[in-house]
Amino acid sequence: MYRIEHDLLGEHQVPADALYGVHTVRSLENFALTGKHVHPAWIHAMGDVKLACAKTSHELGAWKDNAPKADAILDAAQELADGKLDDAVVVDPLQGGAGTSLNMNVNEVIANRALERLGLEKGSYATISPLDDINYQQSTNDVCPTAAKIAVIRQIDAFLPALKTLELALRRKAEQTMEVVKVGRTQYQDAVLTTLGFEFKAYAEALARDFARFVRARKSFLSVNLGGTAIGTCVSASREYVAAVVPTLAKITGIDLSQDDDLIDGTQNLDVFAQFSGTMKTLAVSLLKMSTDLRFMSSGPQTGIAEIALPARQAGSSIMPGKVNPVIPEAMSQACFTVIGHDTSITYATSQGNLELNAFLPLIADCLLNDLDLLRRACTMMTERCIHGIEPNIDKCRAGVASSTALITAMVARIGYDRACQIGIDAMAEGKSIRDKLLELRLLTVEEIEELTSANAVRKTMKG
Repeated sequence: MYRIEHDLLGEHQVPADALYGVHTVRSLENFALTGKHVHPAWIHAMGDVKLACAKTSHELGAWKDNAPKADAILDAAQELADGKLDDAVVVDPLQGGAGTSLNMNVNEVIANRALERLGLEKGSYATISPLDDINYQQSTNDVCPTAAKIAVIRQIDAFLPALKTLELALRRKAEQTMEVVKVGRTQYQDAVLTTLGFEFKAYAEALARDFARFVRARKSFLSVNLGGTAIGTCVSASREYVAAVVPTLAKITGIDLSQDDDLIDGTQNLDVFAQFSGTMKTLAVSLLKMSTDLRFMSSGPQTGIAEIALPARQAGSSIMPGKVNPVIPEAMSQACFTVIGHDTSITYATSQGNLELNAFLPLIADCLLNDLDLLRRACTMMTERCIHGIEPNIDKCRAGVASSTALITAMVARIGYDRACQIGIDAMAEGKSIRDKLLELRLLTVEEIEELTSANAVRKTMKG
């Protein structure tokens, strides 16, 4: 069953029971790209924006002689904001028109849901129009970027606890392993002694800086261009509406939003999104570095470094019995690759916001919102499925310390660099550990070696 609606291009069939209308149908026909829908956070934020716009307009006199109509519109917008109408927002995340398809899909859903609440047939736009009523004093140009910023803020708020939990888990692991001395490496080669605890602490410090970057980045989304309508000119909006709509939105969302000082700048330039993408990429780099280190330190285990044991999560091979792979760091790495790749897409999309409007906001918002989801799940996975269960291989670490040239480095101040080098060369040529060679030459006693390779000695070195 269908109903007939019309638009600029003429008449078109719309499923009779659909809350969306002809503009949405056109979009579905034109943009069958990902097979997915717009991120729920953006949909809900669109509901908040539409609610704020309708509420502001109503308080300034719109629909003043038709209270049931006004109530139906406000209630329908609230339902969208509350996530009750997600299934009716069906346009593809990737769409031409800077978000016009999303805006019209939302306009049609609110209009038809409001008509339903009044007991009227869907498509009865003479009573409630998606354009004349739901889009009143608005434009895709200001509605969609504003909603995207709100959605990003909420996604950041949902993500930050997962990042902080991972950081704290690393700090706890650092405390647990601070006494486990091991060989530190540069360029994958033995360097000087360190402890597992110092390594885990360094990962935590990097994530703490990333956390601070996210907090700073969140503030940059608080300024929105709502009220600017088409290209920031405020055309078709009253001065009173422009002044009141953002404070109304701030009250509805509970977010400390403010209006852009320059609405034309706020409409055409999306650099804040590119900047935030860089913040996410930086976090991805930190997480990727850590994941790569964990894979390396757990390698083997019989023939590799094997200084730590990662928790076994699944069989590693369909043909090699007993093989267990570092699947959690591998999965985290793939999440990071995705974020880094999306940063390139966002960079290009932001740079191509030609003249007065960026047509590629749909891609930018979709990448950012989904990447925040991805990083939240990845950080939770890493915390719960990997970091908590890491165990140090103390014997392997001790053996590495005893055999490595890192031990002879501790002797440089006592015997000089050249002699220390020769001892290292001789030990390797004779197939002996550095520890045994030092004992053979009676340069150190067992007790002195133990003291030089203790965690306390490493800490003193770290402090200079």
